[in-house]
Amino acid sequence: MSEQTKTASGGRTVVIAGAGMAGVQTAVALREQGWDGTIRLVGAEPHDPYDRPPLSKAVLLGKAEGSAFAVDFGSLSIDLSLGVEATGLRPDEHVLETTAGPVPYDVLVIATGADPVSLPGSADLPGVHVLRTLDDAERLRPVLAGQHDVVAVGAGWIGAEFATAAREAGCRVTVVEAADRPLAGALPAEVAAHMTDWYAQAGARLLTGTGVAALEPGAVVLADGTRLPADAVVVGIGARPATGWLAGSGIELAGDGSVVTDDRLHTSRPDVYAVGDCASFPSARYGERLLVHHWDNALQGPRTVAENIVHGPDEAPVYDPVPYFWSEQFGRFVQYAGHHAAADEMIWRGDPEGAAWTVCWLRSGVLVALLAVGRPRDLAQGRRLIEQGAALDREKAADASVPLKGAVLAVSAP
Repeated sequence: MSEQTKTASGGRTVVIAGAGMAGVQTAVALREQGWDGTIRLVGAEPHDPYDRPPLSKAVLLGKAEGSAFAVDFGSLSIDLSLGVEATGLRPDEHVLETTAGPVPYDVLVIATGADPVSLPGSADLPGVHVLRTLDDAERLRPVLAGQHDVVAVGAGWIGAEFATAAREAGCRVTVVEAADRPLAGALPAEVAAHMTDWYAQAGARLLTGTGVAALEPGAVVLADGTRLPADAVVVGIGARPATGWLAGSGIELAGDGSVVTDDRLHTSRPDVYAVGDCASFPSARYGERLLVHHWDNALQGPRTVAENIVHGPDEAPVYDPVPYFWSEQFGRFVQYAGHHAAADEMIWRGDPEGAAWTVCWLRSGVLVALLAVGRPRDLAQGRRLIEQGAALDREKAADASVPLKGAVLAVSAP
């Protein structure tokens, strides 16, 4: 460790609010970067910190008891406080308010994640679930094991993954989506249309273009009056940054509720950073502020935060990743890299009615995003090409037999 790092960290305390992926990785990265001061990790849940993706898969199906991180907090001298919720912030005094009392800090990292959006009137209704935490998955596990009638509200990523697990368990599954197609908020209509038949092929019923009028014990009532029997209802209609506790703190929030950060994940107040599902950051690559609710963002962002805290902004890199996520649904491995909102052209690779295909999005001929279904090599190559700012030969890119890297005309970054 350099003398400069010793001076920066010695005797100082970093408090991390949130013990999910982003919070845990920030704590680990701080030690890896040489921080020798105090690190206090504060988590609202009583469980040892765990990974979330297995919740909608192995944990939900009873194939795993949990997904705790393989991190030895004791050996890293990370002070872990569980069952302690952040309730407020006094940045002028450098104090985090929690359910266990005030926690002073020298540097604070906000990593409180996101909360699932609920349906009005569903909070205390028995049999209505969300799927965000380990407790949520454990409550749903016996429902699936009992092979009940289940209704999923929302045909987004979580809805599709839950429906996949429920069908694998032998449940009768109906998925209700207010939009006219699945993944309406994530993918263009011409792409999502090819995913609609996946539900029926897996034995699940998909109802699109209809909303939920009411939830009743044992049933879901749709806007058109249809009454669906339901031993359990799983609501998967999105998530919002868990930032309500910051009200009155002076921390700037965006219209979507996310903490506004700069390109190094620093917030509007001194000595306060934000990372993961609760934070949005400016992307020079895409020319807009991004809020990324995916695992990879919670893994990558903490490295930038740690480098800034330990080494200072002059030495730390700008955070401008190529967003990435994956989903396993109905026997298919779906991967996405980039951000297609500003694209002006779309290219298909392979037959979208088949088992394996890819969509490439270009902006002025440069690859900016890619969706790969059953084509992991396309994703791996495409992600790197997006990072490089690669311009593609359209004819070669559309030929699924040509490796994607073989379609490159030029790159603008190393």
